[in-house]
Amino acid sequence: MQAKERIILALDVDTEDEAMTLVEKLRGHVGAFKVGMQLYTAVGPDVVRRIQNLGGSVFVDLKFHDIPNTVASAGRVMTRLGCAMFTTHAAGGTPMLSALAQAVKDEAATLGVEPPLVLAVTVLTSIDQRILEEDLLIGGMSVKDVAVRWAHLAEAAGAGGVICSPLETAAIRAACGPRFKLVTPGIRPRWAAKNDQRRITTPGEAVKLGADYIVVGRAITQADDPVSAARRIGEEIEQAEGELGVK
Repeated sequence: MQAKERIILALDVDTEDEAMTLVEKLRGHVGAFKVGMQLYTAVGPDVVRRIQNLGGSVFVDLKFHDIPNTVASAGRVMTRLGCAMFTTHAAGGTPMLSALAQAVKDEAATLGVEPPLVLAVTVLTSIDQRILEEDLLIGGMSVKDVAVRWAHLAEAAGAGGVICSPLETAAIRAACGPRFKLVTPGIRPRWAAKNDQRRITTPGEAVKLGADYIVVGRAITQADDPVSAARRIGEEIEQAEGELGVK
């Protein structure tokens, strides 16, 4: 896998025109495009198809969290949409995750296609220890402990990977093994602003810690030269891979 293929660009914009301008400009410089709640809610699933028609791989990030039957039905829709990966919340529990994983597998078999990668969100990168304890009422455990426990639960239920802070990747990798995919948001090059995420690290550090893919948004999309920013991040990943001996 080339270094640039590890980069998932977050299309956190309001309009389809804005999204497609970024796709056309950056499709040769990143591995996939993330369509999240903001864009999907504004314009619907057609934007996914438009990106795919340009040859782009799409990560649909809607973080499904509901009763098992509802989430399983959503997973079938994602499979029919042909996205490469999509998200659910690990906090939905084993019955929900298991129903989702089985529904995706069954739908893909019916269609004769590869199933999308089901990624369970562990602990949002905006959540720190205080929020975990005071707002979510999870006491006696660190953020890392909760992330690892939810990742292990997701793996056992049939998910193919998780969304996790790069600060938890090493522990999750040790708990879940080398084939379990780790996708990390909270990526900020040293030359970019932190914004509203708290548990962050740089692209190179994330790869060294075990991330398979990194999600980058504003550091690229709000740069004066988005293509140059994407290339710069790819070079940092490549350097990290070299230090790890990754070919």
